[in-house]
Amino acid sequence: MNKDLSSLYTARRSIYNLGSRQILREEEISTVISHALKFCPSAFNSQSARLVVLFGKHYRKLWDIVLTELSKVVPEDKMPATIEKIQSFSNGLGTVLFFEDTHTVENLKNKFPLYAENFPKWSLESNGMLQYMIWLALAEKNIGASLQHYNPLIDNEVKLTFDIPAHWQLLAQMPFGSIEQPADEKSFLPLEERLKIFR
Repeated sequence: MNKDLSSLYTARRSIYNLGSRQILREEEISTVISHALKFCPSAFNSQSARLVVLFGKHYRKLWDIVLTELSKVVPEDKMPATIEKIQSFSNGLGTVLFFEDTHTVENLKNKFPLYAENFPKWSLESNGMLQYMIWLALAEKNIGASLQHYNPLIDNEVKLTFDIPAHWQLLAQMPFGSIEQPADEKSFLPLEERLKIFR
């Protein structure tokens, strides 16, 4: 499916009702994700982003971890809704975990002290671009996704379970799968309140 970029902006939505219908083979999805990782811009070409892509039993294990950790902090009367929400993520095809390599960021701070305070911000900006690139790339293939943030609640267990280096900082989780129900209609603030153009 070839869409112009403007159409992809519109197609990319937070999809919460995911399914496991195979839109692409796992190898093809992995290629789409790795291509975005390779070409995502980063400050000083630092390439500090790190990804973990989970399929199958590994994917389901992640959301078991999330639910277990949430059950320790969520009030009992709120748990049914929490379980339903987490189940919607675990119904899909996989999840991308987004990390930043803190060693890379620290090395840049030491090498370029004039910009030291900016490198953590720049690394987050770059990771945000990567998240959006992958989201768009999945949307182009008609694969639904959303962006979740259960870190730092799940950090320790995720690193232990999936043998993640200690210096990788977990930033976000992106469950993806077939689109079983489209996103609700989106509302927009007037652009006049958000945009200034000087000619």
